[in-house]
Amino acid sequence: MNPLRLLLVDDQPLLLQGFAMILSTEPDIEVVAQVTDGLQAVDAVAQHRPDVVLMDVQMPVLDGIEATRRIVADHPEVRVVILTTFDRDDYLFDALQAGASGFLLKNADADDLVDAVRAAAEGHALLAPEVTMRVISRMATGDGPPAALDPTPAEGEALPELTGREREVLRMMARGLSNAEIAAEAFVSEATIKTHVSNVLAKLVVRDRVQAVIAAYEAGLVRPGEAGTDLAG
Repeated sequence: MNPLRLLLVDDQPLLLQGFAMILSTEPDIEVVAQVTDGLQAVDAVAQHRPDVVLMDVQMPVLDGIEATRRIVADHPEVRVVILTTFDRDDYLFDALQAGASGFLLKNADADDLVDAVRAAAEGHALLAPEVTMRVISRMATGDGPPAALDPTPAEGEALPELTGREREVLRMMARGLSNAEIAAEAFVSEATIKTHVSNVLAKLVVRDRVQAVIAAYEAGLVRPGEAGTDLAG
């Protein structure tokens, strides 16, 4: 199996070197390039075609949010994980809107960092639990764009493009359940749940589980306080 290709982006050289040392020791991860600003990141993605970009937010020339937006627009197959020092809702919100597939704080331990890169490469999303639900709840209650929550959707009206089973799977995704846990609750095989999850993502035209949960909130299918925090898997 070919190792996943990783691009590192951070304007602090010592941090960049530290991340490279941690991640390059993993046999399934290859660090293909290291750059120090967002514009270099955009160019490096075109040149090196990484599977995952580990992206800082505050950088000179071009910040990480705008760099993420450009990378996802031009290379939708590339997954971006935001890694920042700042526990700020606006950064997480903007990162999700820009198309990021993960968001971690720089105080995360090495295992969490490696797990986030692998999860993103596999098409999942991994977000720091201490910030995730604050922002999703804010989006759900209309305190931030894109749309306010319909306060009283009738059963079956929220996300009508989904079947009843797919809506139920989405509710369980919003609770943070893994595919295996959803399968156990629904008394079906994990393969069947994977098919349902894929159908949900395709019908909602979203990149990953986090974006699907956001859509569920916006449509009123899920309410603040109903979801968990682990949206990987």
